[in-house]
Amino acid sequence: MNRKEEMRRLDGVWQSSDGGLVVIWGRRRVGKTRLLIEWVRKHNGMYWVADESSGSVQRRYFSQALEVHFPGFSDVEYPDWDVLLKRLTNEARQKKWRGPLVLDEFLYLVAAAPELPSIFQRWIDHDAKEQKLTVVLSGSSQSMMAGLVLDHNAPLYGRAKELFKINPLPIGYIREGLKIESYRKMVEAYTLWGGIPRYWELASSYKGDILSSACDLVLDPLGPLHQEPYRLLLEEAPSAISLRPILDVIGMGCHRLSEIARRLGQPVTSLSRPMHRLEDLGLIVREVPFGESEKSGKRCLYKIRDPFFRFWFKVVAPRRGIFADASEELRSEIFNAQFPFLVSQTWEELCLGYVSKARNLGRFHGWMPARRYWKGKGAEWDIVSESIDKSDILLGEVKWGEKYITEIYLQRVLEELQSKGVPDIEMQKDARIKYCIFVPELPDNEIDLGENVFLVDAEMVVNAM
Repeated sequence: MNRKEEMRRLDGVWQSSDGGLVVIWGRRRVGKTRLLIEWVRKHNGMYWVADESSGSVQRRYFSQALEVHFPGFSDVEYPDWDVLLKRLTNEARQKKWRGPLVLDEFLYLVAAAPELPSIFQRWIDHDAKEQKLTVVLSGSSQSMMAGLVLDHNAPLYGRAKELFKINPLPIGYIREGLKIESYRKMVEAYTLWGGIPRYWELASSYKGDILSSACDLVLDPLGPLHQEPYRLLLEEAPSAISLRPILDVIGMGCHRLSEIARRLGQPVTSLSRPMHRLEDLGLIVREVPFGESEKSGKRCLYKIRDPFFRFWFKVVAPRRGIFADASEELRSEIFNAQFPFLVSQTWEELCLGYVSKARNLGRFHGWMPARRYWKGKGAEWDIVSESIDKSDILLGEVKWGEKYITEIYLQRVLEELQSKGVPDIEMQKDARIKYCIFVPELPDNEIDLGENVFLVDAEMVVNAM
C-alpha cells in the first residue's frame, strides 16, 4: 500500500549526514510493520520487534537478531542495556554501519526496564550520534509512544528528528487494495474496512463482494475479525478494554456526553479522561457545529471515528448472541438491514473531507474545512464551509440512497436545501451563498442548476483523497 509521504520522511533522516532518532506510532493493523520492513530492506538496515519477555530474554533475542550484521554478537550475555548498546556502537563503527535500526513495540522493552528511555537518551545524545546512526522507535500504544517524545518531562523529549503517527490509508487507495472499479462500491468497502491495510488484505480474495466478506470475516463467530475491537482494546498498553462500554453506548446512538454518562450510570465529570483517550486512539471524534469553537462543549457530539469500529459496534456488538447460532441467511439479512445507514454516514464524512481538497467548486480560492451545522430543533446542514477569503459560504446536501439520479431529483434536492435559508453563523454581509449536492453518481447528460450550484459524485470525492 502507498506510504510515499511516510517513506519520504524516513528517507530524509537516513540520507542526512548525521542520521538521528525517529519515533512513530499508530494503532495496530494500520501498516507500521510493513512500512518499516520495506524501508529497512531498502537500506540494508535491521528491523526487530520486542515482546513481553523479561529484560534478560529481550536482550538475548535482540543480540541474536544483530548477528545478521555483526557475527558473534550473541556469543556473550549482556547484563544490561548500557553494555549491549555500547557493543552495538563499537560494532557499527568497525563495520561502518549507520543503520537504520528499527525497534518495534519499544514499550514492551520499557515495561521490562523502566529506565530504558533514560538509557536511550544518553545513547542517542552521545554514542549513536557520533556513529551517525539512524534509529527508529515504534509502537502501537499511541498515547504512551507520543508521551516518550511529546511530554517535556520525558527523557527523549526533543531528541527525535521526525515523529509522526501512521494514519489509516485514505479511500483513494482502496481501488488498488481491493481491486474495485465501481466508485459506489469503493465507498461501501471503505464503510466496512476503513483505511486499515490488514483488513483490505483479508477482504481482497472476495473481489469486491461486500456482503460475503462481511459475513465470513466479521459476522461469523469463527471469522478472524469477529472479536477484532475487543483484541485491539485489550492489546493497548495499558489495556483500553475498560473503555469498551463507552463505544457500546455510542454505537447504540448516544452521541451527547450527557446521554453517554446517563446510559453508563456515571457522572459526566468522570468521562473526561476516558473520552480523551479514545480520541487519542483515533477511535472516536468530537464533533462541533460549524462556527463553534473547538473547545465548546455546549453542542458537541461524539461519534465512533474508525469505520470498522463503527460497523462492529452498530451491527455486531448488540447481536453477538444472535450471531452465535445465526444461519448465513440471517447474517445476510441483518447486514443488509443495517449497512445502508452506515454507508450514508461514511459518505457524509468523505464529503466533508472533500470540500477543503476540492478544485472544482467555483472560482478557486480554496475552502476551509467543512463541518455540519445544527442548533436545537432548527434546520440542519450536512455541509457548511467558508471560502478562505471569506467571500463565499458553501451549503451542501449529501445524498446516498437514491440509485437513479435524475435532473428532476437534483432540482428537488436543491429546492429543499435552499428552503432552509442560511445557518445562524457569522459571515461577511456581502458573502455569496453557494450550494453543493453530493450524490453517488451523476447522470451522463450535462446538468446545469445555476452558476452557484455545484454537483459532486463519488468519483470526484474518491479521486481527491
